[in-house]
Amino acid sequence: MGAEREARACAAFYGSRGLAPTVLSCLRCLRHFAGSTAKRCKEKHLEEALQLTRALSEGLQALGEAEARPLLRCVLAFQMEATSSCSSFQKLEQMVTQLAVGKEALLAQEVDTLLSGLALQGEVLSPEDLQSVSMFLEESSLGRQHWQQNLPLLLQRLASTLHWVLQGQPTPGSTWGYLVIKACLQVFQVLPKDVAPLAWSTSGKSETLQSLLGLLLEVAWGKALNKDTRLLAGTALSMLVNTAPQPQHGASAVLTLFQLPNRGTGELKFGELVVEVPPVLEPDGLEKLVLTRGVLTCCKMDILSCQLEGLPNKACLLLDVVFPAVCALTREQKDCHYYCFQACALWLQRLREGLAALWHLTGTHVLAQDSELLQELTQLLWNNAETPVEGVSEFIHSSFRLLLEIYHLECQHFQDQERPLYQQMLQRVVSMPWQIKARYVPLCAIVPYMGSQQVLDAYPDLPQHLLSCLSTNHLCPAAAEAYKVLVRQQCSEWRDGQRGTEEALAEQWALRWLPLLSQGLCSPLPILQSNSANHLLTWTLRQLPATQALLAAQFGGQDTMSLRAWVSVLKAQKSVAGALPLGEEALERLSRCLGTREEGIRLAALGLLCCSPNTNQPLSGTEVRLLREFLPLNLNCDSSSFRQLLQAAVRKALVRLRDSSLAQLRGKAPRRSGPAEGAEQLAQAVGFVEWLLQLSIASLSPGSNYQRKKMALLLLAAVLETCTDTWSPDRKKGQPPRTMATLLSYARQRGCWDFFSQPNLLALLSCLQDSTNEIRDLASELLVRYFPTTFPEPIAQALFQLAQDTLGSPRVQEAEAGSVLMKTILQKSDSGTMKSLSLEAEAALTLPSRGLCFAQHLLHVLQAQYKVAHQDLLRAAATAPMHGAIAALRRCLLQVPEVAVSMQAAELVQSWQEFLTCLVTTVRDITSLLLGALQSQQGPGADEQAAAPSFAEMGNAIGSLIMLGKGQGQEEEESDSVLLSEEHSLILTCCWVSVKEIGLLLGGLAELLLSPALPAEVGPLLPLPTLQMATRVFQEILLRCRHWGAVEGCSMGFTKFCAALLNHPDPELQAIPRAVLEQGLEALGGPRSSSITRRAAGFPMLFLCIVSGEAPAQARPLLTHCIQTLLSLAAMALPQDWDQTLDLPQVCALHVLQTLVRGAGLGGAVLCHATPMMALALRGLGSPCWAMRNAAIQLFSALTSRLLGQPWSHRDGCPSEGLSLHAFLSQHPKLGAVLLGELKVATAPTSGGPRLHPALHAVLTLLAQLQPGADIAGSSSAPFLEPLLGLAESPIYAVRAMAAKALVPVVAPPQRCRLLLQLARQLPAAPGQIRSHNDVHGHLLQMQALLGCATGTGGLSAEALHPVALQLEARGWLLTQAQRCPLVRAAFLQVLALLPTSFSPGFAQYIHDTISSELGSLLQGAKSGCAEPQVGSAILHQTMAHFVCSEAARLADSERIAAVCSLLQQPNPDIQLAILNWVIAGEGGSCKEVENALGLTLLESLQSVLQERRDEEFLRLYLEALLHLYRDPSSWSQEASSKLHGSSRSCLEMLLHMVEAECPGPDLLFQALCAASLLLAHQCRDKDAVLVERWCAALEECSRSAGSELLRLAAARSLQLAGPSLLQPSLRGTCSLQMAGPSLLQPSLRAAHPSLVPVALRLINMAIHLLQDEEREVRHEASGFASLLRQSPGELLQNGCIFVQDNVGLQSLLELLLGEFGEHPETFNSLLQHIPVLDVRSVVEELEANKAASLYKEDEPNVFAEPAVLAQQLLPVLVQLLEKAPTGSPVHASALQWLEATGPSVLRDLQYCKHCWSQGPAARWGMKALGCAKLHTALAVLLVRAWLVAQVLRVLGEGATTTPGLGCGSQELEQELELVQGLLVQHGLAPVPKQDNAPGELAPLLGSDSSRHAAV
Repeated sequence: MGAEREARACAAFYGSRGLAPTVLSCLRCLRHFAGSTAKRCKEKHLEEALQLTRALSEGLQALGEAEARPLLRCVLAFQMEATSSCSSFQKLEQMVTQLAVGKEALLAQEVDTLLSGLALQGEVLSPEDLQSVSMFLEESSLGRQHWQQNLPLLLQRLASTLHWVLQGQPTPGSTWGYLVIKACLQVFQVLPKDVAPLAWSTSGKSETLQSLLGLLLEVAWGKALNKDTRLLAGTALSMLVNTAPQPQHGASAVLTLFQLPNRGTGELKFGELVVEVPPVLEPDGLEKLVLTRGVLTCCKMDILSCQLEGLPNKACLLLDVVFPAVCALTREQKDCHYYCFQACALWLQRLREGLAALWHLTGTHVLAQDSELLQELTQLLWNNAETPVEGVSEFIHSSFRLLLEIYHLECQHFQDQERPLYQQMLQRVVSMPWQIKARYVPLCAIVPYMGSQQVLDAYPDLPQHLLSCLSTNHLCPAAAEAYKVLVRQQCSEWRDGQRGTEEALAEQWALRWLPLLSQGLCSPLPILQSNSANHLLTWTLRQLPATQALLAAQFGGQDTMSLRAWVSVLKAQKSVAGALPLGEEALERLSRCLGTREEGIRLAALGLLCCSPNTNQPLSGTEVRLLREFLPLNLNCDSSSFRQLLQAAVRKALVRLRDSSLAQLRGKAPRRSGPAEGAEQLAQAVGFVEWLLQLSIASLSPGSNYQRKKMALLLLAAVLETCTDTWSPDRKKGQPPRTMATLLSYARQRGCWDFFSQPNLLALLSCLQDSTNEIRDLASELLVRYFPTTFPEPIAQALFQLAQDTLGSPRVQEAEAGSVLMKTILQKSDSGTMKSLSLEAEAALTLPSRGLCFAQHLLHVLQAQYKVAHQDLLRAAATAPMHGAIAALRRCLLQVPEVAVSMQAAELVQSWQEFLTCLVTTVRDITSLLLGALQSQQGPGADEQAAAPSFAEMGNAIGSLIMLGKGQGQEEEESDSVLLSEEHSLILTCCWVSVKEIGLLLGGLAELLLSPALPAEVGPLLPLPTLQMATRVFQEILLRCRHWGAVEGCSMGFTKFCAALLNHPDPELQAIPRAVLEQGLEALGGPRSSSITRRAAGFPMLFLCIVSGEAPAQARPLLTHCIQTLLSLAAMALPQDWDQTLDLPQVCALHVLQTLVRGAGLGGAVLCHATPMMALALRGLGSPCWAMRNAAIQLFSALTSRLLGQPWSHRDGCPSEGLSLHAFLSQHPKLGAVLLGELKVATAPTSGGPRLHPALHAVLTLLAQLQPGADIAGSSSAPFLEPLLGLAESPIYAVRAMAAKALVPVVAPPQRCRLLLQLARQLPAAPGQIRSHNDVHGHLLQMQALLGCATGTGGLSAEALHPVALQLEARGWLLTQAQRCPLVRAAFLQVLALLPTSFSPGFAQYIHDTISSELGSLLQGAKSGCAEPQVGSAILHQTMAHFVCSEAARLADSERIAAVCSLLQQPNPDIQLAILNWVIAGEGGSCKEVENALGLTLLESLQSVLQERRDEEFLRLYLEALLHLYRDPSSWSQEASSKLHGSSRSCLEMLLHMVEAECPGPDLLFQALCAASLLLAHQCRDKDAVLVERWCAALEECSRSAGSELLRLAAARSLQLAGPSLLQPSLRGTCSLQMAGPSLLQPSLRAAHPSLVPVALRLINMAIHLLQDEEREVRHEASGFASLLRQSPGELLQNGCIFVQDNVGLQSLLELLLGEFGEHPETFNSLLQHIPVLDVRSVVEELEANKAASLYKEDEPNVFAEPAVLAQQLLPVLVQLLEKAPTGSPVHASALQWLEATGPSVLRDLQYCKHCWSQGPAARWGMKALGCAKLHTALAVLLVRAWLVAQVLRVLGEGATTTPGLGCGSQELEQELELVQGLLVQHGLAPVPKQDNAPGELAPLLGSDSSRHAAV
């Protein structure tokens, strides 16, 4: 009887009884449970029913059995239908037990009746019946009791069912047989005592059980349908063995079972049961696995370890039967590797469990050192350690650990002192290449037993190898685990040894691991840096907190990578900072750190402010004050990591404020704080949060730059997350406290924390119109997560209209903004709001799903746009492009959780299916239209062409569309312009962006809707025809599209699409990508009429997407098939005649292979095919077809990158790290044979002279990228040595050079010295012994490569190289002119330069004399004019010059230094350029004497060099070298000034003339301007006003925003070089600066230099302008100028922290203007120059006109500058200038003059604004104005100018009110201004006026000492 029928009967029975309400409620819950599909809902309803049954229990106890039976029967019926869920069955079992209290007999009777009915329904049990049997056996005590009493009947039914299943063969997907065997297994497991007599007793022998045993053997022997069923049968057999009363009986039965596969058919005696052995139907070896795995899974240990009767040597099952079977299984190459190695791991587990019993049995070691068992076991693990099958590596890992644990236990038990297994295993690990992941598994297992120090001593390269692994995704987890194991072991050893404090422990850690972590965190490779931080750094800081200081010190450098690494360390450092020491010294240091330019230092200081061990510790007043000073100055930082970490720190401060405030309100504040202090803390916390809220909102103005808006949004997110009571169900942490409402009420009572006010809402809505995705998405997230659930209706309507308009914009950014608006509107609307919107899908409004309704509207919009495009694509591209609507659909369908939920609703499935089918059809039509239009094809035949159009064809097609769109009458003559017209760009943008969005949309839909997690009851939302249609869309895009952006976007979608199909259980869906792959391969190899790879970037991507969609852990059959087909196709012979305009199939195959190799999604999966692909690429390099050669070299490059992994830095031509040749050949042995074969062919003697070998250079390039390996006897790299040495005599220079580099990895470091000696002896000892100059040159290059690598790594000492040096000394003639080849002489000298300390003093002098003689003769020859030019002589002379410079720096000898200076003054350009390049490279930095002498020489010759102007490149290098030598101000000396005496002015004039009148390149102009600034800063004491004026004018010209970045940088650096020295005389004595030149240190008052005051103002204005530059380096140079001006006399430079942060520098410059130049009349006017005059009226009129947007808009020259923000910063400065100036001063006169010129226009603009916004803006442009940056900037500047006008009126008094055009006083103007500002605030066009000076503004510029200490 069904559960529903029982429920109805139960309801009718109890309908009129007293328990009726409760019973009916319980029945309702049970019905809901049965009808629910979601697991959580089922659990909820069952829990409710369980609660009700507890209430019913007491009532039922008072009733009789007849009254209780209906309810019990009903619940049992529901339990019978819930047997598929164990948790539900258990809950119902609890209910039944609760209801049957006192009526247990009744319940037993009902259970018996229910279960008896199962067996009586027929001979065969259905799958549902079998589930009931299993569940009642497993979970019900009454069920077990019933089956125990009816065991013979149950066995009979199980046997009958299994026999029927094996005979009837149900459908392949059926689980019937599996359920039968599962029931048998549970019977044997649950009822062993009842089963035992039936199998092991003569009297109780059961024929039924005997029949069942035979059936189980049939299943195990292959008669079952699937592998899982057979494996379960083995487990059931083992469970039957466990019922044996004696272990020996069970062991005997198991032994008999294991002997069966070899015995064949016959009888099997199993206890007392005798069965016929079935024949093996499929001899696949799985029957052995079935038995072995079953025995190891559940067989009792006493059976496995007991002695077998009849076998010698105390044999047992585990060691002598099961282990050989395991070994045999692992050797078989079948498709069951996972289960085989699972059996291996299980065997080791059982061995570990039974060690004691086995020791007792054998009396000796199980794993003796020389035992065959141990050898076989270790060999088994090593041989299979690299098996790529998913899951096997985990079994191998656990097996290694178990093996070593067992070995360790045995050594302990038998007290063995020597344990050689550890050392053998470690040696094996070290000998393996680092790229093999499997080597790290045993390494981790060894460490706990050998100790960390022994492992690291035996494996010194481990840290570097771990670093290499971290740059490879598949090796990263293994490397991280190895690191953790080693460090954990080290910590344990150090702590056990009691080696000191945690700091000492950290020091020990740093000795070994700090370099590793430092390299990883400072790496330029993002993957390496990310993996190091995520996998190593966080764990290290958690394990060893004391390493924080060491890491911070290690990453204290000024370079970007060090700062970034330090930022990672600061995360942990903040959490343990504790309370701040707020003494004077600590506060000063903290203030300095908060103002430094280095972001890491600022973040560290901020962490000290914000963090605390206890979150309820309140912020002190000083901490709050410093935060208020710090945050406004750091809002526009352009470092993303800085913004994120700043947000994290501020969030911690907010948590402290919140929790401490809640503690105060709860009365749980610290005892030391009194009531008054507590109230003050509350007020401070509320005030700071309110200030931060207003600061964030004010910074969201569209007039702010991206950096400020992003930071403001992050801060606002921190405020809303911390200080609201919004619950986020998707977050596990960070939820608001339960008492948060108390604090909110407290703050709102005081007029604060109105987070969701109208101005705040409007500010975030303005961000939705931003041009960047980051701002839009973050603002949308804040609106959706925190703000009220629905927008106000007027705002929703206006926002919807704006979204509609922006979706139709041709600009991609605006269309994307429209898509974000649409998504946000959908998420913030309810059904009422939906009805108020003007949706086109009116019929859809009746649907219950808002998401479906909105999606229908967007689809209609898209269809309407498609109709327009079909008629006139040009008009559609300009007014209604489709990419906006497609992006909106993608966002609404894929990024809104409510939409995904509605798709799973059963009642909406059909509607969603219809919608999605219509959507896919529409995008298919759009794709065909757009791609066909670019081919001049429209209509049904548009998709027939497989290849993408050429550029010419697209141009012609677009031209036709433009003419068609403009009309035939408007046809214009063709233009010769090479630039695309806007019409061309419109059509291209519309096509490519739309196609890209279509790919992303379809891929995302497949990924979302084909997920296996979706309930099967929902049905397919994407039916098979729809998916096939989507597949054709992808094919069309990838085959006919040539725009890489569109291809890339479509490829992302197609990869997701293929992955979803290939991982779906439906075979029909899995077949779709396979069919596409076959079609592609067929098209690739077939004939064609056009090119498909060179003209279609997407064609190779088609293959990559399909094979990337395969599950990474599987065998990738599609990838294998694809590569093998491509290899076969590419290896086909070329036809005799081919069309050069078409791609050959062979060429196409190479291009596709290259794409597969480069595909990031495939990773190392292509490496198994590397050898045939490399051989193919090398053969292709010699092809007569140029296209084949081109494709082959690309494939070779891709293969090299894939084989060698990430690129590594090189130094001196030698890889610093990487893959060794030995490891490379071990990993790819066949590939080594291919490479060696090419080398041998190239070096084989040929008749007729040398021949070219096209593949030779490629092979050498590959070898040169490897690194040397260990010195291993019989190494596979040894055969490469002879061919490479033979290439030394190659007639091709490039071959000789590359062969020398390739020789380095072939020679092991211990063998280098021997080979160097051999090469040195082969050099000719006399001129007559030269056989070939090429041979000599090649040998020298090889020596140079070997020596460069050896000396670079410190591998060879001077003593070891002494024999080599002796041989070279004997061949010193090669340096003289007796050797007539300059290249050989240069190479010989380069070799000598690498052995400076190995030669005898006499030979060193000989080298010096020879070079001096050569260079001296060169000078004499130049004077006499008889120097004969010779090929290579320039290289020789430059080499000699480098050698002389290096020796001078090494020896620091005055004579040699003088010789270098003399060479620099020689007229030989080669020598001069060599020395200048040597200086610029910084090779002389270690010898200050050389630098000083060269600097003086350059200064001495500067005038003549500038006068001669021989060569611009030479002059640039000369000036660059001069600036490099005097980069440090302390380098300038009195002697340097004397060198310029008399020529400094002339040099300065020539440099300035070069900058002003000539037009050199920007590089030379940069050096000339900086050199002029250097001379100006250090020239004679009296500054020439004319020169200063010219210099200032040059700086102003170069600092223009429209100029190049290099010129602006030159202006900023020049300002830093000379600006402070020029300003110093104009400053008061109290602010004199400490400069390097002694002439600048003397006191000099402003009165002595009145002409320099205007210069000072101009320089400060320039600095203010450059501090707003969009380039960080320019701003940093300008901040250096401000830092030097802040420097106090006598203050020393420390650690580079003298340079302040940009905004601090700006603040200090404004302070300087107030303090030093406040009374100067030009100061007021100079500051006004930074406040732009913008016409509000024209901006508003432009908005009202609402013109159609063009595709492009003019770029801003400086996107970083913020005129409105700067104007607001300047306003208090200007006001203080007015207030400080005495009445009648020139400052007041300047202000009055400005007022007369500006005041009337300001008043008019205010009146216009009042008129405009008093009635409310027009609906069509009001919301658009909200996001208009020009309008916001104009209004903000207008308000600043109006406030300044009011302040001028106030300060000047009545004299100013008579100004024509004003007609009002200060008070009237302020009232009018407040009114206008209030109107603008209502419309979101101005920030809320601040009630005090704190929020958002700079701190008072005077009287604040904290800001003056920002420079250390």
